[in-house]
Amino acid sequence: MPKTIPTDFPRWLFAQECRFVTAADNPEALPHLDLPEIAFAGRSNVGKSSLINALLNRNSLARTSHTPGRTQQLNFFGLSDKCYIVDMPGYGYAAVSKTKLKVFSQLIQNYLKGRVTLKRVFLLIDSRHGLKPPDLEVMEMLDTAAVSYQIVLTKTDKTPAEDLEALVSELTTSLKKHPAAFPEPLLTSSLKGKGLEALREVVAELITEQ
Repeated sequence: MPKTIPTDFPRWLFAQECRFVTAADNPEALPHLDLPEIAFAGRSNVGKSSLINALLNRNSLARTSHTPGRTQQLNFFGLSDKCYIVDMPGYGYAAVSKTKLKVFSQLIQNYLKGRVTLKRVFLLIDSRHGLKPPDLEVMEMLDTAAVSYQIVLTKTDKTPAEDLEALVSELTTSLKKHPAAFPEPLLTSSLKGKGLEALREVVAELITEQ
């Protein structure tokens, strides 16, 4: 793949076939893959599955549910032969047992540790609620693992403009304290399609880096 990204590469990339490859629900099941990986994480009910489906121009590739905590494993999707999209388990759902939470935590920590193919984690935050304690815990985990991550605000069509502006300003200041964080959040809306092209461009750039 050329170092210079073609102008239409992001659009082309996300128009390609995307297929389910494998899933891992414990550290031993983590696959050994040889293409760049882009992971999506977030609290349960943050709109992660909806964003992944919208980003990939699919209706039901990632499973959406009105029941928080439905995704309980790492799901790997192959996008053409260029990269893998990784749907991480939702976190912060109180009804999940402590035993399962421990398994999820260990699974995520093992995935993040030394995963050289992992280019970035997009950490989804509901723009109506902002950062919550579980988000901060995940950010600390990513900082410790030295895994590059970027905040993606979801459901921005449901947040008043003034509140959204204040949240972005607050996040921009807060992210300066996190060494592994990209300094600016991305604003998206799966329903309105807002910010999807910008997110596709970031992904395309990440997987063509030499």
